[in-house]
Amino acid sequence: MEAKQRGAGGMSEQRRLRLRLEISREAARLFWEQGVAATSGDQIAEAVGLSTRTIWRHFRSKEACAEPVVMQGVVTLMRALRGWPREISLEDHLAAELGGLTRENAPVDFTDEMLAMKMIRLADTEPALRTAWLMACDQTEHQLCAIIGERLGRPDDDLEVRMAAAAAAAVVRVLDEHIGAAILGGADLTEFADARSVADRVARAIRTATGGLVGDPVA
Repeated sequence: MEAKQRGAGGMSEQRRLRLRLEISREAARLFWEQGVAATSGDQIAEAVGLSTRTIWRHFRSKEACAEPVVMQGVVTLMRALRGWPREISLEDHLAAELGGLTRENAPVDFTDEMLAMKMIRLADTEPALRTAWLMACDQTEHQLCAIIGERLGRPDDDLEVRMAAAAAAAVVRVLDEHIGAAILGGADLTEFADARSVADRVARAIRTATGGLVGDPVA
């Protein structure tokens, strides 16, 4: 089994993903501290303790190094949606999932979440990082196609499923950008403190964006 999970370079997929995330963390930290233009592939490699050649084996460009960390920004929500029971509304499910999260059982480390917010925020002024963020949103849309298709009993490539997934992914993108900007900008975070209110806000936005197609319990 282990052999099947190894790629051409002899590295298991799990190890490859861990290494990509480790590289991404250091790249994101450097991008935030000194700017994208001032950060080189050599600096990222030095921060991780790898050769620059290894960095380019895993990423097509220095900006692409931000992608794994950026994707961490939607991991919690995607995991919650994948576990959404058919007989429960989206509001009730998200409230239960978000309300039960603690630092200990959260699927994403708090430091990674903060780095993701910083990269999403930086993407406002850095076109290359905007590309990384939009690629993460594209992955989110593909995941939502599978989630919504299964819930509606339709194939992932069904047109209505794809349109609903695109609309829901847009909601996730806009809310993540809004929340990240608020937290990093030092705004009053009262609106994000209550799990029920956050769950209701996300669910209402997804219901509205999908024309009510996504949100209700299904038989």
